[in-house]
Amino acid sequence: GQKGEDGLKGDQGERGFLGAKGVQGLKGDKGDQGLDGMPGQPGPQGNDGQCPAVCESAPGPPGQTGLPGPVGLRGVPGADGVPGLHGEKGDTGAVGPPGPLGPQGPKGDQGEEGVCNCHDGEKGAQGMPGPQGPKGDEGIPGTNGMAGEPGAKGDKGEEGLIGVPGPCSPTIQSAFSASLKSLNPVPNLPVPFSDILYNLQGNFNPFDGTYTAPANGTYVFSYQLVAFAKLLKVGLFLNFRPVVKTIEPTDFSTTSQLVVLHLSAGDRVWIQVKDVNSNGMYASNECSSTFSGYLLYPDSCDQSVSRDFVAPVEGTYSW
Repeated sequence: GQKGEDGLKGDQGERGFLGAKGVQGLKGDKGDQGLDGMPGQPGPQGNDGQCPAVCESAPGPPGQTGLPGPVGLRGVPGADGVPGLHGEKGDTGAVGPPGPLGPQGPKGDQGEEGVCNCHDGEKGAQGMPGPQGPKGDEGIPGTNGMAGEPGAKGDKGEEGLIGVPGPCSPTIQSAFSASLKSLNPVPNLPVPFSDILYNLQGNFNPFDGTYTAPANGTYVFSYQLVAFAKLLKVGLFLNFRPVVKTIEPTDFSTTSQLVVLHLSAGDRVWIQVKDVNSNGMYASNECSSTFSGYLLYPDSCDQSVSRDFVAPVEGTYSW
């Protein structure tokens, strides 16, 4: 059949045994000269020489002149010599430049008055006028003159614009102030303030503790209450919804609030406590708990003459 494709390279086999020693090769070329070797050790001392039969010495030829020796050290300075004779005077030198100006000398004495033979000359022609000088300081005001005659009456002016309306005096008034008589009021109901201090218009009901607004307008309400023996949680309500609330945990202390509200005719306002555990409202001959309010100003200054009956606001009392 045909030759197959080459297979993959196999793994490396194990190392074989050491072969026999080969035949000695041919002699190689001569190598390069080696480096100089180290100097050898000194040889042994030679034998003493022997003089010849005649030991007379003959002088040798003179040697060459040696090199000059080094410079010697500097000697000590000698003593000063005798001064020479005085020379002849030299010629006069050239004139030098002038020196700087010296300081000013003292003032001299006044000289004698000279004789004047002069006389005034003729008057010269008038000169041209000089430029205008600067403005002088303002003078002192003069006295007022006499008043003039009154002028003729002027024409009548145009009619002016109509001014803004002035403040009105409202004919609607309403105010009340009442104090507490019974202690620890019933929760989830208006607190009755049965001791009337002011209620001329009769808009506050002392039996059920509610105030009914007589007209649309801006009102002010306030309360100042005494807490005693119990926690006091109290709120100001408008038409069965709370407006402000107060908590007074301190025994025998006071709490107060003041609010400004806009009411419509027939709206009702009262004070209410939360529950029997927090109705510690107190009053006595020595301290009072009060509820007050008044109409600050109505939306209109005119007295309402409508005979329409305003239905009372209905709802459920709750905290």
